[in-house]
Amino acid sequence: MNKNNKNSNNIINRLWSFFVSVKLTVFLLLTLAATSIIGTFIPQNQSPAAYINTYDETVYRIFSFIDIFDMYHSWWFRCLLLLLVINIIICSIDKLSSVWKIVFVKNPKFNISKFRNLSSKKEFVTSSATETLLNKYKKNISKNFKYIKVNRTEKGFYIFAEKGRWTRLGVYIVHFSVLLLLLGGLIGSIFGFEGYINITEGETKQIIRLKTAGEVYKLNFGIRCDFFKVSFYDSGAPKEYRSGLTLIEQDKPVLQQDIKVNVPLRYKGINIFQSSYGAVPPRYAALNFLSNESGMKYQEKAEFGQEINLPENSGKLIIKKFTRSSNFMGHNMGEAFLATLMLKDKSPVEIILPVRFSNFDKMRKGALIISANSPPYYTGLQVTHDPGVWLVYAGFIAMIIGCCITFFMSHQSICLEVTWKGKENIVMVAGTANKNRLGMKNKIKKLAQRFEAIKEKP
Repeated sequence: MNKNNKNSNNIINRLWSFFVSVKLTVFLLLTLAATSIIGTFIPQNQSPAAYINTYDETVYRIFSFIDIFDMYHSWWFRCLLLLLVINIIICSIDKLSSVWKIVFVKNPKFNISKFRNLSSKKEFVTSSATETLLNKYKKNISKNFKYIKVNRTEKGFYIFAEKGRWTRLGVYIVHFSVLLLLLGGLIGSIFGFEGYINITEGETKQIIRLKTAGEVYKLNFGIRCDFFKVSFYDSGAPKEYRSGLTLIEQDKPVLQQDIKVNVPLRYKGINIFQSSYGAVPPRYAALNFLSNESGMKYQEKAEFGQEINLPENSGKLIIKKFTRSSNFMGHNMGEAFLATLMLKDKSPVEIILPVRFSNFDKMRKGALIISANSPPYYTGLQVTHDPGVWLVYAGFIAMIIGCCITFFMSHQSICLEVTWKGKENIVMVAGTANKNRLGMKNKIKKLAQRFEAIKEKP
């Protein structure tokens, strides 16, 4: 039984020694940095065909086996994060016990010899009465230091004061913030998702295609695209595009909101971003005709390759195809229908019907002005869910607070000793800090000057 206990203790001690090692911390950080660089250079979550096209099939199989193509969700990357979490926790616990005794002690230990031996101490002589000095110095020091201890000696007194003990916990706040960041990342990696969905105007969809491995995920609500609008610069580049979305739960609309780039919709922890857009491949062309002679307006649907009669018996038209990008005298006209126009008693001509410019055909100066409606658009949405994001936000806030405490605040102790000698008193001022020793040295110098000035006042 005793032997079993001894073996168990040995195993625990070995594990403790393994995880308390700073070398392990450095190794894990370097490994995470190196693997993250690999993940940056190798595009993640591409299609197998794209990887095989870039690498040969053998390399693709090896990389795929060790999850290089989705490394941030791989088991080994999560294990590295988990090991780092355990390492930070055990290192913090191991060091915290000694710091705890300093921070939360009621009566801190005080060794006056330590202050007497400091090279930065300052001394001056005063003829003021000892009791007068005690009252004045005590009152002055208590303004800046929370803890004060006064001890009388055979030849005078000394005052010990300190503040900022709690700032020694700053580094543990930083450790805690790193834990929050790592845990937030792990939770997001395990329980979160990122996917995409294309929805045509008027359509409702509930299933998204996940970014990882092309799997699908069914949302708890439906997304309906009420409308999609896009505006363009003169160059043809998109200026702004927005979608009117309605979320539907149990056949009832629960939320309506317009979204555009950088203005997402958020619902029950799920974020919906405007990601892309595109025109649905049209099955026919919806055409508009304006007669210059009669002023009459007509509308007609034209199937691809089918000959239709023009209004007012002016001829025939065949829609040949739809193109995403058309060109006219070197200018990009954007999406357009290409058609063959056959007017009576005239030879057939090829015409362009850009959907963005309804009066484009006016330049032809024909009896009819022909224009085509834009085909229906689909809106491309990015749908994400990251349950660990609040831990990440909390981690960032904690890290800022912890760094401010760690780098800009310190545990400061001062000692003021007054020793009677003949008809005068010798005053010694000294102090230490666990950080910024140079700043503490300057502070002692200023304190000594202030105390020296105090003795002159009545």
